[in-house]
Amino acid sequence: MKAATHRQRIWGWFFFDWASQPYNTLIITFIFAPYVKELIGDGVEAQTAWAFGVATAGLIIAALAPILGAMADHTGNRMQWIKGFSVMYVVGAFGLWWAIPGDFNLGVILVFFVIGMVGMEIATIFTNAMLPDLGTREEIGKISGSGWAFGYLGGLLALVIMLAFFAESGETGRTFIGLAPPFGLDADAREGTRFVGPLTGFWFILFMVPFFLWVRDPRPAKAAPGAVKAALGRVWQTVRHLPQTPSLFSFLGASMFYRDALNGMYVFGGIYAAGVLEWSVVDTGIFGIIAILSGTVFAWLGGFADARFGSKPVVMVCIGVLTFVAISIVFVSRSHVYGIAVGPDSTLPDMAFYVLGALIGAAGGVIQAASRTMMVSQARPGHMAEAFGLYGLAGKATSFLAPFLVGVVTAISGSQQIGVTPLIGLFLIGLILLAWVKPEGDPR
Repeated sequence: MKAATHRQRIWGWFFFDWASQPYNTLIITFIFAPYVKELIGDGVEAQTAWAFGVATAGLIIAALAPILGAMADHTGNRMQWIKGFSVMYVVGAFGLWWAIPGDFNLGVILVFFVIGMVGMEIATIFTNAMLPDLGTREEIGKISGSGWAFGYLGGLLALVIMLAFFAESGETGRTFIGLAPPFGLDADAREGTRFVGPLTGFWFILFMVPFFLWVRDPRPAKAAPGAVKAALGRVWQTVRHLPQTPSLFSFLGASMFYRDALNGMYVFGGIYAAGVLEWSVVDTGIFGIIAILSGTVFAWLGGFADARFGSKPVVMVCIGVLTFVAISIVFVSRSHVYGIAVGPDSTLPDMAFYVLGALIGAAGGVIQAASRTMMVSQARPGHMAEAFGLYGLAGKATSFLAPFLVGVVTAISGSQQIGVTPLIGLFLIGLILLAWVKPEGDPR
C-alpha cells in the first residue's frame, strides 16, 4: 500500500477530533445529559448524579493516564493503545441506548457512560502525543487549532443530524424540524433521543477510518521485557523531578485547574440549562449549535493567534473570558438576569445564556488547542507520550474534584446555581499558577 503523504497524515490526525467530538457534544453536554434530567425529573438530583458519574471517570483516567503514556514511550506503538481504548469508546456509547423511560437504571447507564468517557480521554492522550511529529515548532500551533476546529465541525454536524432527525420532544414526539424519528424508532419510548448513543458509536467507527489509514507511529516497536516496571519507574522519576522543572510543574498545575473548570462547564451546561431555565433537549441542542459554531471559528482563529502571540497570552485571555462566564452563569435564571427581575414569559434569560454559550464555545476551543501546543514546548524531547500522559493526569487529577464539589455544593444548597460556583475558584487558581510558566519551557 502506498505510504501516506505528510498532508494525509495531518488530515488523518484531524479526523480523530472529528470522530471523537460527538461524545462531548451529544452525550456529555447537549443531548444525553438533559435527557437524563428529564428521566430523573429533578434538576438538583440529576446534576448531583451526573457530577458523581463524571468524577468517577476522572479518577480512573487520572490513575491510568501517566502510566499508559510512559508505556507508550517505551513500546513506541501508540496505535495499539488507541485501538483498544477506541473499543471502550464505542461500547460505552452504544450502552446508553438502554436509558429507557420507565425502566431507567441510573447505575448501569452511568457505568456505560464512564466506560465511553475513559476510552475517549485515554485515546486522546495518545493522539495528542503525535502532534510534534506533524510539523515544526512554528507549525504545530496552527495544526492544533485547525484540528480542534475540524473536530468542532464534526460535533456540530452530528448535533444538527441528531436534532433534525432523531431527538424528539417529550411532548410532541417530533424532532426540531417536525419529523417523526426514522427507522421505525418509537417516539413514546424516546428511542429517537436514545439513539444518541448508537449514533455516536457509529460516527466514531466511520470517521476513524482515515485516521487508521493515514496516521502511523514514526518508530513502532514491540514492548521490551520489563516495560511495565520501566514505565512505572519513569513516571515516578518524572513526577519526583517536577519541582526541578518549575515551568513544566506550574503549567501542569495551572492546566489541572483551568481545564477542570472548563470541563465542568461542558459537563453541566446542558443539565444546568434543563434544570434552571427549564429547557428541553431540543432547546439545549440549539444552544449547542451556537456554542459549537463559535468554538469552530475561534479555534481556527486561535491557531493564528497562537502562532503570532504565543500560547501563554492566548491561554490567559481565555481564562479571563471563562471566569467572567462562570460568574455570569450564577446570575442568570428564569426569574432574574444579573439581579434584574424578569417575567415568566421573558426571553432575556434565554438570550443571555445563548451569549454565554457562545463565549464558552469561543474561549473553550481556543484554550484547549493552545494548551495542547503549549504542552509540546514544555515537554522533554523524545518523551512526548509520557508528557501528554502527565498532561492527561493534570487534566484529570482534579477532574473528579470539580464535579465532586459541584455535586456536594448542589446537594447541600439545593440550588443548581450555587452548585456551579466552585468553577470560579478553579479558573482563578489556574490563572495565578500561569505566572510561573515560561513560554519556551525549562532549559533543556
